[in-house]
Amino acid sequence: MSHDSSSPAIGRIRLARGVSPWLVPTAAAAAVTSFLTRRDRRWALAAVPLTALTGGMLWFFRDPERTLGPGRILAPADGVVQSIDPQPDGRTRVAVFMSPLDVHVNRAPLAGTVTSVEHVAGGFLPAFNKDSDRNERVVWHFDTALGDIELVQIAGAVARRIVPYLTAGAKVARGERIGLIRLGSRVDVYLPEGIAPAVTVGQRTIAGVTGLDHG
Repeated sequence: MSHDSSSPAIGRIRLARGVSPWLVPTAAAAAVTSFLTRRDRRWALAAVPLTALTGGMLWFFRDPERTLGPGRILAPADGVVQSIDPQPDGRTRVAVFMSPLDVHVNRAPLAGTVTSVEHVAGGFLPAFNKDSDRNERVVWHFDTALGDIELVQIAGAVARRIVPYLTAGAKVARGERIGLIRLGSRVDVYLPEGIAPAVTVGQRTIAGVTGLDHG
């Protein structure tokens, strides 16, 4: 089972793992230009937007602690249920759309073992587009008490980088952090055959808290 003690933090703000390449240069530039503003106020033209961008990134990449919900299968992402689609093999796909204002850290829907983590190259359509399942994505499979569970992290038009935290063979706890999608995007989870979804289209979900099934 993995641990997240390496997650960066500023004060009491916990930040998601994998944000340093974006946050550190921006925060450093904001600090330098703010210092230079003391000598020449024209530097404020750069310092003000860089400071605002740094603040926005601290919000975008927050990683709050969660008290796990009682559901058997937990939502893997914060966001809104975009669609619920029966699949030809009997499974049901629940797609959760994540806006840039949502937490971008994704969590395991069940406890189990990661059997595969596959990166699939693709496009960068907006995550709400019906063809966005052809986008850049990472496909996860978990061996769980309910059998194989498939989860797909899908990059959007803005979010062009998915950062998995685990590799094949890792043991994962229910609701454990498994990866990050930078900015807005989508996460699909496939409920096994015979399991009816307990959520509806348009419903908000909280990763690790909202139950996806009636169990």
